[in-house]
Amino acid sequence: MRRDGLRELTRRKADEDALKPKVWPDRLKAGEKANSKRMAEVASVYSIEPHIRTTDDIVSDMGSIRLVRPDEAPKRPRPVNKRVWASVERDMSEVIDEGFREALRRDPQRRRRWIVLVDGQLHQLGAINTAAKRHGVQVTIVCDFIHVMEYLWKAAHCFHDPGSAGARSWVTERARMLLDGVDPSQVAAGMRRSATLRGLTNRKAVDTCAKYLKKRRAYMRFGAALAAGLPIASGVIEGACRHLVRDRLDCCGARWGVAGAEAVLKLRALYASGDFEDYWSHHLRCEHQRNHVAVYANGIVPNPVPSLRLRRVK
Repeated sequence: MRRDGLRELTRRKADEDALKPKVWPDRLKAGEKANSKRMAEVASVYSIEPHIRTTDDIVSDMGSIRLVRPDEAPKRPRPVNKRVWASVERDMSEVIDEGFREALRRDPQRRRRWIVLVDGQLHQLGAINTAAKRHGVQVTIVCDFIHVMEYLWKAAHCFHDPGSAGARSWVTERARMLLDGVDPSQVAAGMRRSATLRGLTNRKAVDTCAKYLKKRRAYMRFGAALAAGLPIASGVIEGACRHLVRDRLDCCGARWGVAGAEAVLKLRALYASGDFEDYWSHHLRCEHQRNHVAVYANGIVPNPVPSLRLRRVK
């Protein structure tokens, strides 16, 4: 983003960074951020049929060794009536509230089961619970299992070398425990106890993973979710983050203002949701009314193309 498009906290950090002495070539250190980006809030609403799976099905999809033959695997249902949108201008609660309004438009009687897939951000969870209470909707919140796996892999590298068979076995064992319905607090306690018994000095990733599991254990009932046929991964929203936001706004060398970025996101969301043709017809009608009909007497717009008489000139 341009400097005037950054949020207040990011802008202050960018101003502080500008005052620091630079060494050529000016490269960011590990963990440093350029303080030049603004987070986009992305949401999606869609319908999908229940799809009952087992722990072996999920582990087979994740691993290189398939436990179920592809021709024997049940056909997955596809999301239907999917609508996506994103915003860099509005805050998280507004985008979440828009998602609830769209879902209520589809299910005003609240007869369907509402599932909310999240990445586990605590502020996001609070905003979802607040919106659900405000709209009088009972929702089932499920933490994205792929995000859980990312934390498990980082913790595994404290015990085993990256890419080793030991690391894969460590992650698979704990993933199976979570998918089988074991309390995430027990998984967290086990990895912390193992790190203590081994006397690990570099155990930050283990403690971070354990803390993540314990704080979000109420939303990690993966065993019950699989048995009920509920989705446990937010692939739809991850795909929207890529093709809706990153593919256009995160281009090399691009510098955006808030208004311009917001306009582009709205147009891309209309196209991705299959609503662009309807919107464009509406836009043309409004333009015709505003720029032509409104300025002519009795709303009669003359034909802009005059009648022509052609004659042959020698």
